[in-house]
Amino acid sequence: MTPAPSETDSLDDVLLRIRHCDLCQDILPLGPRPVVQAASGARILIAGQAPGSRVHESGVPFDDPSGKRLRDWLGVNSQQFYDTSLFAIIPMAFCYPGRGRSGDLPPPQLCAQTWRQALLERLPNLQLTLVIGQYAQAWHLPQPGRTLTDTVKDWRKLDRSIMPLPHPSPRNNFWLRRNPWFESKLLPELKERVTTALAGPDILSQ
Repeated sequence: MTPAPSETDSLDDVLLRIRHCDLCQDILPLGPRPVVQAASGARILIAGQAPGSRVHESGVPFDDPSGKRLRDWLGVNSQQFYDTSLFAIIPMAFCYPGRGRSGDLPPPQLCAQTWRQALLERLPNLQLTLVIGQYAQAWHLPQPGRTLTDTVKDWRKLDRSIMPLPHPSPRNNFWLRRNPWFESKLLPELKERVTTALAGPDILSQ
């Protein structure tokens, strides 16, 4: 059984433990294959849901149509996106949870309970956190009773260092069509904040 991180663990220590984690192996249909990207210098945190089956196969975060759309939203290319000095990609669960009736199953809570806080504490240079989907928003923006649409629609009310987003999955095409303000209003601001965060430290807080 994989031990939980200790206070003396470095970020590399925590990542090594995660890559050998087997805590959820009994409930994972394809077995454990943790997918995570992080380095202490990362400026932007992408807080997502959990890898899909395609990402499980490749071991590369957002290596699927969702990732292509997300990079378009952010205005970055693949080289920037996978540069650990720029982006940390830390989903709520690191392994593919399997399929349910209407899509992938929710991320197992044990993963975030075990690893998430330890990872976030070791990312001191974050300038911007992108909170993708309802499970990440429940962790980073706990607002009981609010829908994902309400949370994303109220993005202007949040600190500039955090931005809630819907999941970029093609399954959300209907949501995007029903909420045209997301593309016309939020995405230009998102690109601006990403550009600012990548340009250097502490600019968003000024």
